[in-house]
Amino acid sequence: MERSPNIRPGSGPRWLALVPLLIAAAHTEHPVVFSAAHKADVGNDPSAALINHSIMLINRLQELLQNGNASDATLRIRTASSNEVKIIQTHQLLLTLQSDVFEGLLANRSVLTLQEPAECAVLFEKFIRYFYCGEISIQLSQAIPLHRLASKYHVSSLQKGVTEYMKTHLASESSQGHVVSWYHYALMMKDEVLQESCLKFLAWNLSTVMSSGEWVTVSNDLMVSLLQRSDLVLQSELELFRAVEEWVSKNSPNDTVVEKVLRSIRYPMIPPNQLFQIQKQSFLLATYRSFIQDLLFQAFQFHSTSPLHFAKYFDVNCSMFIPRNYLSSSWGSQWIINNPARDDRSLSFQTQLGPSNHDSSKKINWNALFSPRWLPVSLRPVYSESVSNPSQSNRMEDGRPRLVVTSAMSGLDFAGVTFQKTVLVGVKRQQGKVFVKHVYNVHQSTDEVPDFLAHADLQKRTSEYLIDNSLHFHIVIKPIYHSLIKAK
Repeated sequence: MERSPNIRPGSGPRWLALVPLLIAAAHTEHPVVFSAAHKADVGNDPSAALINHSIMLINRLQELLQNGNASDATLRIRTASSNEVKIIQTHQLLLTLQSDVFEGLLANRSVLTLQEPAECAVLFEKFIRYFYCGEISIQLSQAIPLHRLASKYHVSSLQKGVTEYMKTHLASESSQGHVVSWYHYALMMKDEVLQESCLKFLAWNLSTVMSSGEWVTVSNDLMVSLLQRSDLVLQSELELFRAVEEWVSKNSPNDTVVEKVLRSIRYPMIPPNQLFQIQKQSFLLATYRSFIQDLLFQAFQFHSTSPLHFAKYFDVNCSMFIPRNYLSSSWGSQWIINNPARDDRSLSFQTQLGPSNHDSSKKINWNALFSPRWLPVSLRPVYSESVSNPSQSNRMEDGRPRLVVTSAMSGLDFAGVTFQKTVLVGVKRQQGKVFVKHVYNVHQSTDEVPDFLAHADLQKRTSEYLIDNSLHFHIVIKPIYHSLIKAK
């Protein structure tokens, strides 16, 4: 191709004036409009056809970037840690089409020297290529630098695309973990949607996070935020204490932070024999016992007497006495249903009455019923000897998955205790691990889990809710104590 002289917006070959329209068509969120315009052109003519060379055009545009043909803007990319300069020959029209930042920078000059962090500089050419073809490949380690570049240069379409990528790849496997760093980045960028997605994932998969390399990278504020939550999913409160002990030893936070963290552990949820062990063996308590001496004493009091008697003197309606989502068998049961679209299934399991040592030997039996296509009574077909109504068959197909969890001992009066039922649904597996993505909470007064898997298509083997054609979930029973008599 013959090299054209440098051009500016508003001058140069006439075909270049079509580029904004073509790029806009390639990037539009509603490509059907573009197709409708062609349909209007051809009308009802059966001999009409659409000749589509848009891919060829995009390839030509990428060749412009690769070969520097008709270039009228030079980008010089530098990093603070290196004297090396990366030079990219570009075209003002394509840069300013999607970035008002580039439009301002290129208003009166054609050579830009841009200072970027090393992790952004190495991806800058890939970033610029996006302006030419409207697509970009991305890996976990590239998400933050690409999002940073898109944010800095106001490329909103790419910024939204990377955000969606991060939200949908929280459970993806990485060598050192990535969700903690993504949370810290979202916090810095004030991206509340991504921040909440990361925080929820960390809370619902805390056992996995605590055993990974990214646990020690958790910031002080994030640690405090996590420990204040009641929806943490983990094996036991003792597991959380051990992980906090490791985090403190690796990060050496100041005494104020250590006190906040230690006072966020729910000691009444730890059995008394384990409480004795950590008092004797924990290096953390050897140094900071004074921070939580009152909480330990209160925990032993809680375990030593009837919860009803304890509630006469202490407020049990605070977070310290609310269980988290513990996965041990004392608190619920895992349930793996093979071929869940086939027929109804049932499960029976036992839990302890409550976390108090006074109640640990008292067991409650629970029954769970799962149905893949359960219909309310009003929608169930009426069977007769006559030919079945097609609309009734359709209604059967409209049924959605249902889950009912009931106590087999509902006739008993559990004074001072109510039960929250929590259902954890695992949807992805990495290196043999199931990650929790959906959590449903049900109060004692309700047996059926509302909107359970309402949008799941269990008929498809590719459904995100299925792992090897099986449905994985865990039912957690959380006994909540409440005062029958106001504490003095």
